[in-house]
Order: sequence, then structure tokens, then C-alpha cells
Amino acid sequence: MGEKITLVIVDDEKPARTELKRLLSRFEDVEVVGEAEDGLQAVKLVRRMKPEVILLDIQMPGLDGFQVIEKIKKLEKVPFVIFITAYDEYAIRAFEVNAVDYILKPVEEERLAEAIQRAKGAIGDSGRMSDLEALLKALKPAKKRIALRVGESIVMVDVDDIIYATVSSGELRVVTEKVEGSPSLRSLDELSRELPPEQFVRVHRAYIANVDKIHEITPWFNGSYRIKMKDEKGPVIPLSRNQAKELRKRFNW
Repeated sequence: MGEKITLVIVDDEKPARTELKRLLSRFEDVEVVGEAEDGLQAVKLVRRMKPEVILLDIQMPGLDGFQVIEKIKKLEKVPFVIFITAYDEYAIRAFEVNAVDYILKPVEEERLAEAIQRAKGAIGDSGRMSDLEALLKALKPAKKRIALRVGESIVMVDVDDIIYATVSSGELRVVTEKVEGSPSLRSLDELSRELPPEQFVRVHRAYIANVDKIHEITPWFNGSYRIKMKDEKGPVIPLSRNQAKELRKRFNW
């Protein structure tokens, strides 16, 4: 048996980390040298342990997987990354970049074994290094745009610019910093399917919010909350008690 490859597990869910460790314990050529439950811990752990491979969740509180990569891409020893996530919108070109692999949850042992073999092959390829800059460019999806009817005009907006969407009196409205208009879609459910799930959350039965635009969350009546969007002067929308669980998980609040 050759030398073991060193590996770090990064996932905000403890059961997921436990299951990955269980599966990896069956691989005699893998040594798990640490685990992190969020992006900030991950950056510190990678800098300290200098692993050859990271099993990295994309959606995490604090720093997400892409932000972790931004923080470690300039290290002298840059690890290879295997993404493990519940979402598949990044997978199109994941297999083309420096033997980086992409596994959907729930993780199956056979699929994990394939990813480990790809990483071992990359590590054993003399002169080959993990290029996280290329990884970011390859995996970050192009900005998506949607059309809004504003008065008599049709305005194209980047989904990143959407602050929130709501239904009022049966009409679907999308709000950005500069415009407010109606998409051709008929419901929040239809709109939600068109938006990146890691960025947009159903915060109320009548509202979808861009989590990147949340400025402040304050308690309201009967266990509900209010969300101030964009900045301290931004619009305020409701957060229901039931939907608050998702934001607690994302922001570790």
C-alpha cells in the first residue's frame, strides 16, 4: 500500500461529517486529519494541516464553499477540492477542472471512492497542482437574468440584484434596488424554481428573500421576525416563525 493521502472534511452538519468519516474509514489509503463545521474553521484548518484534499460542502454559514476557496487559493500548498452538496447547479463543468470532483448528497460509498481515486490521480501527476482560480471560474455559474414588466417596458435584471419577491393581491412582484416589476411567472413557487436555491429563501408564505441582501433580523410578534433588506435604510419584509429555522441554520444565529 502506498502513502496515505491527507484529507479534511468540511460540512456544517455533524451527521454528514460523521457519515463521511465512517465511509472514509474503509479506505486504507486515506487519512482524515481534521474536520470543520463552517467556512471560517475550514480556512484555519487547511492553513494549519495543509491537507492534500478537502471534502467541501458549498452551502455553509459564515463563509460558503466558494468563499473558502477564495481564502485558500494563494496558499503555497493548495489542496484539491471535492465538492459535496445537496445542489447540482454547479456540476456541469466540475469534472473538467484539475481532477476536482463533485458529489451530490446523500453520499454513496462507490461514488466517494471514485472521487478519491480522481484526487489520488491528480496528486500523483508530477508537476500538477490544484488550480483553485480555474475552479472558481469553471464552477461559478454565469449570472442569470430574468425579464420584468415595468409599466409598458420589459426590463432585464440580474438575479443577484433581486432584493425580494412577493405576492400581493394575486400579483407577483420582484423588487431590486433600481426597479420593481412583474415577471411572466404566476407564483412564488414558479419563481423559486428559477432562482439559485442557495441564494434565495422562502421567508414567508408571501415572500422570497435574497439572503445576500439581508441586513438585519429583529424579533416581532408571536415568535415571528422582521428582516431589513439591503442596508439600514432598506425595505422591511416579514420572516415567519416556521421559516426562521432555515435562516438560523445558514447564519448560525
